[in-house]
Amino acid sequence: MKTAKSKKKKQKQESYAIEVKNLTKYFKLYYDKPNTLKERLVFWNKSKVEKKVVLKNINLKIKKGETVALIGVNGSGKSTLLKMMSKIIYPNEGKIEINGKLTSLLELGAGFHPDFTGRENIYFNASIFGLTAAEIDARVLDIINFSELGELIDTPVRTYSSGMYMRLAFSVAINVDAEILLIDEILAVGDQHFQDKCFAKLRELKDSGKTIVIVSHSLGYVQKLCDRAVWIYNGEVKMDGKTEKVIEEYLKVCG
Repeated sequence: MKTAKSKKKKQKQESYAIEVKNLTKYFKLYYDKPNTLKERLVFWNKSKVEKKVVLKNINLKIKKGETVALIGVNGSGKSTLLKMMSKIIYPNEGKIEINGKLTSLLELGAGFHPDFTGRENIYFNASIFGLTAAEIDARVLDIINFSELGELIDTPVRTYSSGMYMRLAFSVAINVDAEILLIDEILAVGDQHFQDKCFAKLRELKDSGKTIVIVSHSLGYVQKLCDRAVWIYNGEVKMDGKTEKVIEEYLKVCG
């Protein structure tokens, strides 16, 4: 039988969409690695291995319905953190708990098959996100209309520009009824009209109670959209708080 204390703890845990606990991520870099069989036999113990730590002991809790920005200079580890939230890569230490259906926009065109049409890729991508064929049929026109690709939706995506990729990827991601949306700088691609349209859609999703985590160097967008910012500096959380205050301190160091 569950006690009142355990029920309260469970309710508190369920109020968080994402919990990052004592997370560390590193990659092993190999130098002078032997390539041929002869080199492997002669220099079998000579290769140099370096451990590059990207994130160090990260602890982060994101409540359901929060819109949070991860900011920092290139190489600080923010995109790596987002990839681990989406389970593309995994931590070496610690763990991430996700409470809710998640969709992500991390790499432009990831999951698209270049030889298939935009329409066919809508079905492939949406099915990966868990939609049935009938559910995709019901919203395919909404996806196409939002993307503004028109007749080009029935041409192979290998013929698409980077902006067209972004339009299609974003249009699919916002139509799969996810509770958590992860976005990595994808809105930097495309024309101003579509960027503004995407931003307006994100505001709509935010107002509907979706959880949004976004990596962006566009501090103007971050200030308008996000209630909270987390500054990642040299693989660690340097500051976490109200967006305006965090950006103010960030600009003092990196502006």
